[in-house]
Amino acid sequence: MPLQVGVVYVNLATKKFTAMSTIQYIGRFAPSPSGPLHFGSLIAALGSYLRAHSQQGQWLVRIEDIDPPREVAGASDDILRTLDAYGLHWHGTALYQHQRYDAYQHQIEQLISHDQAYFCQCTRKIIQASGGLYDGRCGQCQPRLSQGAIRIRNQARVDIFTDLVQGEIVVDSHFAAEDFIIKRSDGLYAYQLAVVLDDAYQGITEVVRGCDLLEASCRQISLFLQLGLNTPNWLHLPLACAEKGFKLSKQNHAPAIDTQHPQASINAALAFLGQPSVDIDSVDVMLQQAVAQFCLDRIPKHKEIVLAATNRAT
Repeated sequence: MPLQVGVVYVNLATKKFTAMSTIQYIGRFAPSPSGPLHFGSLIAALGSYLRAHSQQGQWLVRIEDIDPPREVAGASDDILRTLDAYGLHWHGTALYQHQRYDAYQHQIEQLISHDQAYFCQCTRKIIQASGGLYDGRCGQCQPRLSQGAIRIRNQARVDIFTDLVQGEIVVDSHFAAEDFIIKRSDGLYAYQLAVVLDDAYQGITEVVRGCDLLEASCRQISLFLQLGLNTPNWLHLPLACAEKGFKLSKQNHAPAIDTQHPQASINAALAFLGQPSVDIDSVDVMLQQAVAQFCLDRIPKHKEIVLAATNRAT
């Protein structure tokens, strides 16, 4: 039987948690098209895939292409081809965030009309001079500003949540209380808004991803609650690092994973996630075995793991 996930809603006025109806597990992998998939990307993709399939749930793919200046031409198609080469086949059609601009804008307009969001013209220099965190000054302007970045009036201010691997996560209360940006001054939609609206739109019940987004989860939870949306569970995997504090990333020119002979990379990613190795076979057979053997409790409870040099280009 599929895992029935209990979704929880929090009433902001009373702070009381209320259990909602149970739904089938839906997970996702959401890469940005800023370059080819590397070993760190594979860990996130494989970890989320195994978790979803071990719960007999759905595994979706979303291309997070809301930042055109950082995108690499052809990267979206390359990512999807790489997932196929690794047997990581997704349910339904891949969703592209650029298809959702109207939904983002509609939500922003609703927030502004209800005085739950406002324009801000503070520069990074101004914010740095006031201690490094935005102090809400533009939200008090009269008359209201009509240009600049747009910030949410952060009402939920979540500073603690439970992660299924990392345990209880407590973030700085000032960071949690900040009115964060939901649309940038250059007109691009902010990740925090897009990811929340898209996870709600796709019915995601659990977010599985790397620990680089661990603390940012508190802002996303705050936004889920403020918008009255069902909040998913959270599961953050250790980051693969070339050295302490230096994660593998496209920006750091991590090498692309091998699409011609993916079997070795699959077993290396399984080992990283604390899972047993599988027999070298077709990728589909390997993944079937990996799903059958998957155990959440085996995932290392670390925020990052430094790789041996020989594993970085696997």
